[in-house]
Parts: sequence; structure tokens; C-alpha cells
Amino acid sequence: MPAEFGGSGLGVTEAAIVLQEIGHSAGTLAACSAIHVNIFGLHSIVKHGSKRQLSAWLPPVIDGSCRACLGVTEPDAGLDTTKIITRAERTENGYVINGQKIWTSTAQQADKVILLARTSPIDTCARPIDGISLFYADLDKSAVEIREIEKMGRHAVNSNQLFFDNFEISADCLVGEEGKGFRYILDSLIPERILNAAEVIGIGRRALEKAVSYANERVVFGRKIGQNQSIQHPLAECWSELYAAELMTLHAAELYDSGQPSGAQANAAKYLAADAGFHACDRAVRTHGGMGYAREYHVERYFREMVAAQLAPVSREMILCFIAERELGLSKSY
Repeated sequence: MPAEFGGSGLGVTEAAIVLQEIGHSAGTLAACSAIHVNIFGLHSIVKHGSKRQLSAWLPPVIDGSCRACLGVTEPDAGLDTTKIITRAERTENGYVINGQKIWTSTAQQADKVILLARTSPIDTCARPIDGISLFYADLDKSAVEIREIEKMGRHAVNSNQLFFDNFEISADCLVGEEGKGFRYILDSLIPERILNAAEVIGIGRRALEKAVSYANERVVFGRKIGQNQSIQHPLAECWSELYAAELMTLHAAELYDSGQPSGAQANAAKYLAADAGFHACDRAVRTHGGMGYAREYHVERYFREMVAAQLAPVSREMILCFIAERELGLSKSY
């Protein structure tokens, strides 16, 4: 966050280093999820909010007295953000919001919502990305229905569906210009890819360390299992994959912080990190054998949490489609 509002003035590179260390902790993905939206989620507001808005909105987030959640994804739109149907209708005093969001983490605790909504129907816009606006509003729990989603892992952090029924917000909640919200939200989504990559690298390294420790202690047939190449080689592969993913992640962060195009690199970092982290967690379970299935050694939890990184915030398949189109010049497939 900018130093003039109480922040450190550091960039996404430094944030990635911090989140990687948190991912490497015992809290793994849940610990990261408890705080990361207040870093990447507000980045679009930092970039495109007015000086007056930043002066009012950022200090409470920075000092920890205010928490935000991110309302972008919708049940019937998924990754096709241009197809969101949540509407923000202009009124005399501001906007009225109607619609639904899904997979909104920490909404139970959040005071604010970073909200993407259509202010113009898609069929009236020159391009699908037009007519979408970005808002930062109070999350009035009495006016928004919040339903928690029971899920496979990350149980320490709630994920939710949000239902907006004639939810009224003031005109001051609009970030930047009306209709340009899709462009603005990219300044949250690219850092999100980078930070998510850093987090899962940290988790993968923790799982790898647990596997190595067990391999050095477990004795079968009169020898430590870590002496067997069938154990050594997969673990060495995991180390190499995690290292390569870390380098791509830091490269993407460096490009973003220096104002250079970084979309493909950020997505590639997320792709490489998710696969490397998943392989490390899978191999950690296998190295522990039957005890890998037991909660006592925690690697089963790392494995469950890592499944989410294969799916969100963007799937590996969609990343490959994006890179094929943008970097290789192949025809759009979606």
C-alpha cells in the first residue's frame, strides 16, 4: 500500500515473498487466505481510486481495523467475467445492486466488499468487457444474504455465496469511471495469480520438508527409505519444480511492479506453481505410506488444500488457452 496512507510502499514482489513464507507455515493456504485479499483485492482500487477515496478507504485496511472481501465470480459466469449478470442500476443517490456472487472468502468477517457489476447490459456494449463497473462498498450484513459453502479444505477460512436484493450504495462507491471496471479489476487479478503462486510454492516446500524428514527417519527392510532412489528421485524432482516455479513467480512480480506486461507470466507462474505444489504434496503423502493418510502427520491436509490451487483462481486449462492465444498466436478456443 502507498506510504502516504500508512502502507509500506512496497510492491507485489515483496508481497509474494511474504505470502510464500506464510504458505510455508503450519497454517498453509488457510493462513494465506485469511489476509491475501486485502493485498491483491484492493490493488485495483490503489491503482484507479481517487485521492479522496484512497485517503478514506486505505488507512483502515492498512491498520487492520477494516477487512474487505472480493465479489467478482458468479455461479453462471465462472471465469467468463464479461458474462456476469449482477446489475448496478443508477438512482438519484447512487446505485441499487441486484445479483449474486460466489466463492467470496471471508465475507462473514468483512466490513467492505470489492464488487464488480454491470452498469450497462452486455448487448448494448461495443465489446463484452465494456459496461462493467467496480465498486467498494460497506458490506451491510442486514441487507446482503451470506451463505457459507462447505468445502473440502481450507476450513479455517469461510467461502460464501452472496445474494444482493435491492442493495443500495452511494455514488461515491464507484471506483474510477463507470463501465471500465473490467480493465480495473485486472490490477487485482494479475497480483492474485502471482500471490497464489507464491503461496502454493510455500506449501509445496513445507510438504517436501515433511517428506524428507520422514524419509530420513523411517526404516523398512533394515534401511532408511530415503536411501532408495524410488523415494529420492521424486523428491528431487519436486525440489526442482518448486524452484523453477519460484523463479517464474518472482519474474512475473518484477514485470508487474515495473509496469511491464505481465499477464502471461503471472498466469504461467500460477500454472507452474500449482502443479509443482500439487506434486510435492502428493509425493509427501506417498512417502509417508499409510501414515500419509493419517491426520497426525498433516501431509493429507496439505494435499487437500493444494487441490484448490489446481482449480482457482483460474484453472490450469484456461491458463494454457490464454498463453496459446496471447503468446503463441493461436486461434482463441473459448
